[in-house]
Amino acid sequence: MTANLLEGSMNDLLRSLFDRSTGEFVVVNPTESVIESLVDIGSGYEGDLPTLHVLADDRLLKDVMDDFLVAADAADLIDAGHVTLRELVGDADNTLVVGEDELYAIVDADEHVAALAADDDAFIADAYETYRRRWEDAPEFNLRTPALSRIRATLDEDIGEDVRADFDSVLASLETARGDGEGLDEVTISLLVAAKNDVLLYDISKWGEDVGIASKATFSRTKTRLEDLGLIDTEKVPIDVGRPRLRLKLGDDRLRAADGDELASVAYRMLN
Repeated sequence: MTANLLEGSMNDLLRSLFDRSTGEFVVVNPTESVIESLVDIGSGYEGDLPTLHVLADDRLLKDVMDDFLVAADAADLIDAGHVTLRELVGDADNTLVVGEDELYAIVDADEHVAALAADDDAFIADAYETYRRRWEDAPEFNLRTPALSRIRATLDEDIGEDVRADFDSVLASLETARGDGEGLDEVTISLLVAAKNDVLLYDISKWGEDVGIASKATFSRTKTRLEDLGLIDTEKVPIDVGRPRLRLKLGDDRLRAADGDELASVAYRMLN
């Protein structure tokens, strides 16, 4: 009989669950913390990760995936075939993790998190068939964020290793990347590391549009906002034909003195 699991955090619980299981799971009606932990554990999991078919409320998925750090890692897991995201149609009362021969209800109780296991084989088989069918019939969630591995590789190739290294340092220093008062978004981060390395606005915005982060217009609007706030400065660079292009530069001594892993915190304080 499959045993219950009790851990101190959602990450520990899911890691224990994955360690004891193979095959695939349908993850039904996950909470925000479950989705974030699935992505976090899945991204760094050593071993054979069970295939995770996530069936979640579309509004919740949109909210969770507004965090670039979560979305970019989720996109990598999707590209690798480890995770699928689909929109839950209809009601589901609990958060369930359902496999062919195991079923758990996830319960989060302050200091502990539990996976309560079902022990009726016929019930488990029926539940798996039901939720597997619901997953197959559910619409796919449209995750627009590109995979982090692709972002890093193209940034390295198209813009430069130093910019990619600073980009990595900024991401590693952040807990969230939303740009809504809780962090810096991916466009702001890209512009800041570009300015730290004197990259042309044209080059970073073209890269950002090509890789799928945001349009050139979004990069331009964000640049103007950061320039108005004193975080970024620009200088004109003549070209053979057409209007001069703009080279991005950091606009404040506090930013210029910051290392890559300090850049985000300094910028955040200036923005808030």
